[in-house]
Amino acid sequence: MDQPFDLLVIGGGINGAGIARDAAGRGLTVALVDAGDIGGATSSASTKLIHGGLRYLEFYQFGLVRKALAEREVLLDIAPHISWPQSFVLPHSPEQRPEWMLRAGTWLYDHLARRDVVPGSAKIDLRQDRAGRALLPAFRTGFRYWDGWVDDARLVIANAQDVRARGGTVLPRTRVARATFADGLWTVTLGDGRTLAARRIVNAAGPWAEEVARTVLGRNDAPALRLVQGSHLVTRRVHLGRDAFMLQQPDGRIVFVIPYERDFSLIGTTERSVAAPGAVAMSDDEADYLLAAVNRYLARPLSADDVVHRFAGVRPLIVEAGKGDRETSRDYALVDHAGVPALTVVGGKITTYRVLAEAVLKKIAPRTKAWTAAAPLPGGDVPRLAGENGQAAFKRWLSNLTQAHENYDPKIVRRLAHTLGTAAEPLLAAGLGDNFGGVFEAELAHFRDAEWARSSDDVLWRRTKLGLHLDPAAKARVAAWFGEVAASLTQDSRTPSHRFATPGRA
Repeated sequence: MDQPFDLLVIGGGINGAGIARDAAGRGLTVALVDAGDIGGATSSASTKLIHGGLRYLEFYQFGLVRKALAEREVLLDIAPHISWPQSFVLPHSPEQRPEWMLRAGTWLYDHLARRDVVPGSAKIDLRQDRAGRALLPAFRTGFRYWDGWVDDARLVIANAQDVRARGGTVLPRTRVARATFADGLWTVTLGDGRTLAARRIVNAAGPWAEEVARTVLGRNDAPALRLVQGSHLVTRRVHLGRDAFMLQQPDGRIVFVIPYERDFSLIGTTERSVAAPGAVAMSDDEADYLLAAVNRYLARPLSADDVVHRFAGVRPLIVEAGKGDRETSRDYALVDHAGVPALTVVGGKITTYRVLAEAVLKKIAPRTKAWTAAAPLPGGDVPRLAGENGQAAFKRWLSNLTQAHENYDPKIVRRLAHTLGTAAEPLLAAGLGDNFGGVFEAELAHFRDAEWARSSDDVLWRRTKLGLHLDPAAKARVAAWFGEVAASLTQDSRTPSHRFATPGRA
């Protein structure tokens, strides 16, 4: 075996990648290992929101909401290329929560944490506001509030890239078979027969965390998890405005309708308990539920024919006696395993991944200093003027980039900038190569060489969402570039059955 790592992180989702990045930046030697693609499971199947969770106020989870709201500003600042403030319209439905409650909730949401980038909320007249055009005439009053949107899969990739840039080792598609502890070191056997040595292990395997603790680490003291499937539909664009909608439902749930990929709307999510993370798949009942949920509000109803794509992921929630899926906290817990230097991370949400990582490092490396709150992620490291926040700096940088490459269609420059951030500059300068019908050969090489992509699915559905935009011939060219045979080509985006899941994480 080579020199032991200070830390081995099992699980390349957002929590594992964030922990590994934080540790690498504090001078620890780090290995990040995942059985599948980086960010290939839950962390690329979220609703893609950086939010405090307005609905969590109803369950008095003020601490979680305050922490998440503070992080909302941090993430918008350090990842401005893949995130931005997003406005939400919450129509008032008389048979649902009363207007005073919505007004009080949005006011509290505005004031629980400091806001520098995100505007405050306001009551609106839907008969006059542009957002009201998409809604039934019965909805006359609403509230506009703000949160953030993030490309979840790219957020994971950016964290993993920084792990490697800071000297860490990143091993996707590498299963951890077993780990044994003796004489102060873990000996870790990988699925391909290789072995690693590590002084400490953090199990951040998400929905597989309980299984990994038991079968890989040999520990039975990880808390039980409730696995909740969240499913999403991608449909034709619901309306032309930039607002998203937060729609109350008769059963007390909330459904979001979010502008997505320019031409579409993202609708989610459901909450359905599942027995195992590998069993994730959106059911027809869930699709029907989401369509019915939005059609209670829309002036122009959606039908199954408007669905162009669907996906599902599994959220691991800590079992809380007497609480259902909606009431169960989305906060995280860190579980030390008695007698060995190992820790299991359970729960959490994408918004708070960075503070979760800080909490882990405070436990395992208490003499080191936190640093990630002010350190832009790879791609978000655009030049800043004195006092300029990341969002403003990115807009200025993007304007300059577009002007500097007038020979390219501005839409291509903007797409690359919002995907790769500053890494788009050398690609544009060197030339993008062959156009495969909406994606360029230089992009594919970048995803392969700098972002661990190994298949057309990795590119079309995680590193980008070009699977929604490219025609079958272009997808076939991407698949051929990766050496895939015709029978395994990425499905057409009009077949709404794609799911993000990676089975077999033990």
